[in-house]
Amino acid sequence: MLKKLDPLLHNELRLAIVSLLVKEGKANFTEIKASTNATAGNLSVQLDKLSEAGYIAVKKQFKGKKPQTTCHITKQGLEAFEGYVKAIQEYLKP
Repeated sequence: MLKKLDPLLHNELRLAIVSLLVKEGKANFTEIKASTNATAGNLSVQLDKLSEAGYIAVKKQFKGKKPQTTCHITKQGLEAFEGYVKAIQEYLKP
């Protein structure tokens, strides 16, 4: 029987965010926004969902007078991503 896909990662934007963070380790809001072509509002909502699930950690600080949000993948997020990839591979087997 096929594994159920993680509904949190089965969203295109959230999967793109987690994939980027797995690859890069960390990225700031502007980098993620540019990489995913997401709107700022939608990206903010999706980052909150991933953070609430424990898949990413979000650090908010100021650089000078400008706010800066930096995200990085957590151990739980990496494990969820690896499980998602394995599940997708099972779906693709002939």
